[in-house]
Amino acid sequence: MNGFSFVADTNFLINVHEGLTKTEPFLDGITIVSVISEIELLGWPNLSLPVKRKLAELLEDCIIMELTPEIKNIAIQFRQQNKIKTPDAIIAATASFLKIPLVTSDKGFKKIKGIEIILI
Repeated sequence: MNGFSFVADTNFLINVHEGLTKTEPFLDGITIVSVISEIELLGWPNLSLPVKRKLAELLEDCIIMELTPEIKNIAIQFRQQNKIKTPDAIIAATASFLKIPLVTSDKGFKKIKGIEIILI
């Protein structure tokens, strides 16, 4: 591992699962995932058991960050200051709290001040 740490948005994890090459530069890094992304990823309705197993294996290679009081408070601020959904606010707050970039393909995160976004 190269030691590069980042918070992975849910869409990044889906891209990894689908084998998209745009995720390859990040695969040697330390991937941190908000508990929200874990819920979003594994909570799809009608998810087949083989796909669910593959996604769970993908998550095993990540560090899952639980919702802490500090992350909750940052998420509240982000929701107050930006027009974003609660799950996105929590994911962004996780990156802000850890002071590491958020890797995503969602351009909506760019409007949040105080976090580094890496768009793929």
